[in-house]
Amino acid sequence: MDQSQSGTNGIGQRLRELRQKRGLNQQDLASADISVSYVSLIETGKRAPSETVLKALAERVGCTVDYLKTGRDDARVKELELKVAFGDMALRNGSNGEALQSFSEALANAPLLGEAMIHRAKLGQALAFEKLGRLEAAIQLFTTLYEDPATVPGSAEWAQLAVALCRAYRDAGDQMMSVEVGERAMKRLDRLGLDFTDDHIQLGSTLISCYYHRGDLTQAQLLVNRLTQLAEQAGSRVARGSVYWNAAQVANSRGQLAEALALTERALVLMAETDNARHLGILKLNCAVYLLDSDSSDLDRVESLLGDAQESVLEGGTAVEQAKVEIGFTRLALRQGTPDSAINRASRALGLLRGEARTDSAFARVLLAQAQFEKGEEQAAAETLRAVERELLQSPSNRNTAQVWRQAGDVWQANGHVAEAMALYQRALTGAGLPPLQAPARMTVPLS
Repeated sequence: MDQSQSGTNGIGQRLRELRQKRGLNQQDLASADISVSYVSLIETGKRAPSETVLKALAERVGCTVDYLKTGRDDARVKELELKVAFGDMALRNGSNGEALQSFSEALANAPLLGEAMIHRAKLGQALAFEKLGRLEAAIQLFTTLYEDPATVPGSAEWAQLAVALCRAYRDAGDQMMSVEVGERAMKRLDRLGLDFTDDHIQLGSTLISCYYHRGDLTQAQLLVNRLTQLAEQAGSRVARGSVYWNAAQVANSRGQLAEALALTERALVLMAETDNARHLGILKLNCAVYLLDSDSSDLDRVESLLGDAQESVLEGGTAVEQAKVEIGFTRLALRQGTPDSAINRASRALGLLRGEARTDSAFARVLLAQAQFEKGEEQAAAETLRAVERELLQSPSNRNTAQVWRQAGDVWQANGHVAEAMALYQRALTGAGLPPLQAPARMTVPLS
């Protein structure tokens, strides 16, 4: 085959690949001057198109004439690489929708990009999906990247993807898978016998959080003990702060509020010099929540912590994280005796959640009902608590939902509705793993 025919074949092949990638048929490329049969002849390499025809076809498939001719388009490649860079920057700034659009536009032109740039865009797209709450899409992409043969087990990138996958499953409510992924990754690291890096410590720290959300506090504490020692020996300030952050959650779940506060304060000191404003904001939110849980009288500090947290998550946090801050402000308003402010804050939280994170949404409604009772709006409060019941019945039965059942029961009881409170306490016991007894209980002694 002569050189001109070889070049013609290259044009036809690239034209066909781009057409098919964009979901077009040959009819879509045809016009008054270009027949369907002519398009077919070009794609099969039997006709060499003129410059005018090439320009028209390039416009229809979204590329340049140079790309159709040579397979190279340096200007277009540079433009797409800038889109990926913009996506990275948008993610850091919390503009998650813009980031997703940039990464998606770059990936729509993947044939023009190198493997490394495609990988970077896919990772960015997955992170954007996660931050936008589109967790199923995020999990699918994280899994593809994590299982890619090019991802070397034990590498920093592998550890970061394992963390992301654990986190996405956890936030999607699939606690079994979040723990399974984390445990498999930790065992893989143990078998490899590698020195622990910050990325590995972060993986273990995320697994602590997964255990915590599953309600497996014993495994969480065992891993806390192991990672605390490793982090103190070899971890950076950020790695140590991450361990203390999750250790505080475990301590709080065990009712050790003073320890939870101390660990969170320690994490804040360690992570104060980082540029991750979102993480610092969430830590300050957690600190404020533990102070509220402990009935601290230092409400000025609680308000200051919540204000700092709100500023941080508004810049780079998710809608759920912003809602959690509003829930914190709702609790503060109730402590300050300002039910109108509490109602406004709870309503903002519900608007941010929009049906997502049902447990957080149900808790916001519990606080809303409490504020309505304090204002004397008993009918509205009762309707709100009924909505809490409907929401929790659609949620998985676990420790977190059990806690909200209990909190809703407490609001009923505090306002003289004992029968309603008892019904919700039963729900709480069931959610905590204690189903209603079918016969009078008898004390049994375990076999020693």
